[in-house]
Amino acid sequence: MVSALVTVAVIAWCAQLALGYWQISRFNNAFDRLCQQGRVGVGRSGGRFKPRVVVAVAVDDNQRVTDTLFMKGLTVFARPGKIADIQGKHLNELQPDVIFPHDPLSQNALSLALNLKHG
Repeated sequence: MVSALVTVAVIAWCAQLALGYWQISRFNNAFDRLCQQGRVGVGRSGGRFKPRVVVAVAVDDNQRVTDTLFMKGLTVFARPGKIADIQGKHLNELQPDVIFPHDPLSQNALSLALNLKHG
């Protein structure tokens, strides 16, 4: 009985490692593509028992959003996506509470990502 539990625990741990690696690889590929679009600001929020949110925003020399990356979830199955509503907008036009009206974690992550240093 104990050996069966240990075997299940080892299989679960290996699955977690493999799925975590797969998620990080997908995120890194998406982030690499984003970095080719201009300067990138990254914001992250979430806690231990809340969904983690990662937002990355690429802007051009005119401070307009060229591309985005958005990832939210509690598990390794969270996938990187886009925030289509802010594509092409100027940084000064963006209001996280309007873009994510009912999601304070996403608002916080977007606010952090928009704090790009000029220069």
